[in-house]
Amino acid sequence: MTMGNKLYIVSTPIGNYEDISLRALSVLKNVDFIICEEFKEARRLLSHFKIEKELVSLNEHNEKESSQEIFLKIKEEKSAALISDSGTPLFSDPGSLLVQMCIDADIDVVPIPGANSLLPALVGSGFNLDKFYYAGWLSPKSDLRKKELLRLKSIKELIVLMETPYRLKAILTDVMKIFGGSTKIVVAFDLTLPTEKFFRGKVSDVLKIVSEKNLKGEFVLLINNRE
Repeated sequence: MTMGNKLYIVSTPIGNYEDISLRALSVLKNVDFIICEEFKEARRLLSHFKIEKELVSLNEHNEKESSQEIFLKIKEEKSAALISDSGTPLFSDPGSLLVQMCIDADIDVVPIPGANSLLPALVGSGFNLDKFYYAGWLSPKSDLRKKELLRLKSIKELIVLMETPYRLKAILTDVMKIFGGSTKIVVAFDLTLPTEKFFRGKVSDVLKIVSEKNLKGEFVLLINNRE
């Protein structure tokens, strides 16, 4: 397989390793080096598939310097695969600077589609998917988060939010205060894992379940703000 001096943006599993694509495996096996967020997560993935490659770190702490170094390596006829800790790179993850540098230099940027949390959450929600608003990650600070939710309340669409596991109860509490307890939501919890579960219903009812079970895990939150 001839790779050329290209940057491949490779989607990796969000939990279940069986979700990796054959094309993703082929690229990871054949590129000259792999760009990752954290060495630990990348090594665990590559070890599972018995892939040995040079790893280069690109994360929020070193993005500017590392992007320049990586760009120069690719420019020297090297092929590289960019992966995140899980899922599809560049969604709330570093890498945009490197991608833009390659585009500006007419270096091919090749996306390798695959696992992500957004689409499984949407298609499993039961909501109408003709349109939706991806709001991404809210502020971890309570006051700022409430202001952001107030702004989102004016958007009469299906709203998609991402959050960290330990803030599930906090964000549901804020959503209930801002949108009202009868607002219909879906929490797509632990997607692709054996513990996967969709909690559907009024935000007040879902919050009660989350509190009683003390749930902590990766999740995507969908708010039906059309009604």
